[in-house]
Amino acid sequence: MFASCPFCHTSVLSSELEWHANNHFVEDELQKDRELAQQIMQDASVGYEESFVADFGGSTGTSTSSSSNISPCFLDEQISILLGSQVRSSFHEVPGGLMPLLRSCLDSDGESSRSIISGHVDHYQSVESEDSGWGCGWRNIQMLSSHLLRERRDANAVLFGGSGFVPDIPSLQRWLEIAWEKGFDVVGSNSFQKKIYGHRKWIGTTECSTLFRSFGLRARVVDFDSITPSERQNIGNSRGKGVAKQLFGPMDKFVVRSNEFCDHDLSRSDTSGIGHQILVDWVWNYFMSKTSIKVGSSRRVIISEKTPLYFQHDGHSRTIVGIQMQKGVRGSPDRYCLLVLDPAHKTKVLERSLQDKNGWQKMIKRGVHTLKKPQYQLCYVDPGIAHAEEMEQLKTIDSILVRF
Repeated sequence: MFASCPFCHTSVLSSELEWHANNHFVEDELQKDRELAQQIMQDASVGYEESFVADFGGSTGTSTSSSSNISPCFLDEQISILLGSQVRSSFHEVPGGLMPLLRSCLDSDGESSRSIISGHVDHYQSVESEDSGWGCGWRNIQMLSSHLLRERRDANAVLFGGSGFVPDIPSLQRWLEIAWEKGFDVVGSNSFQKKIYGHRKWIGTTECSTLFRSFGLRARVVDFDSITPSERQNIGNSRGKGVAKQLFGPMDKFVVRSNEFCDHDLSRSDTSGIGHQILVDWVWNYFMSKTSIKVGSSRRVIISEKTPLYFQHDGHSRTIVGIQMQKGVRGSPDRYCLLVLDPAHKTKVLERSLQDKNGWQKMIKRGVHTLKKPQYQLCYVDPGIAHAEEMEQLKTIDSILVRF
């Protein structure tokens, strides 16, 4: 069924009318932004611009001249406009929440199982008419945001201007552009020419971390990489490109590697796993490092106070909301499954499978044997809000490298 847009009178699908109409408001605001920018660029004094560079541009030592042309009052105006125009993202809200349904399924999944999962998480699915094929990264940011807004009061107060809701993808794109203008991830932002609003460009953990850090949240990136520098060199040579570019993260050359896996507090010093089991062990210890309420008398499902994990690999990204361990029998090793929410799945189908306790395992469980990529990245958010000097440090996106 079609309906007529009240602004441009274009005939669109009824299901897309609200989204189409909202875009008219966004376009108007962008035009106002451009006009305001031109006026400020004409009126701003040199001293004022130098003040902006000192406050926002100089921490990484890689700021470009384009950053120095943005005055603080223009940036404040951008934020003010976005606060009034950002749109709440639509999603299928599961009555009572999706995670309680998952807890119930896990609790009835056998006496030998033990699971650790995050608290509240809403599932945001990719929509064919909006972001199918490119928007999984944004959907994972929305899922992580839904957790932060519900579970952490400090995050709720600062995220998205204290709006208290998860914005739609166009609004998130504008927030990311503002983060770039503030000086976060200068090198990475230059690869996008500091423009992403309205584009169907893939993003990853770097952009996720940049967005959350710009609000003062301590977003962290972890690299899991089985490709050695010499192997990466050979890959570059085999493609006829001469010397391969130096990559600091598995999918992202803009991540600065801070230190390699050695004595990281979430590692297992006695791990006997090899290959991708190292990643699974890390995830288990991550969720296990801070737990709280136990659900049910069997205590087979534990609630972790840690945030979900943005889970990136070449070609797709998902959200890890927990992990399950099945005790081995007769001397066999324990088996682990990551518990993931995939933006490619339909929320209603996922909800029904959890309610019926039928087929949900195929949609949510991912065993070690399914991890076949040579490189993965995770992004999570530590507790607390950064201020002053720490905010400057957060502008450079770094990571911990774990080799397997």
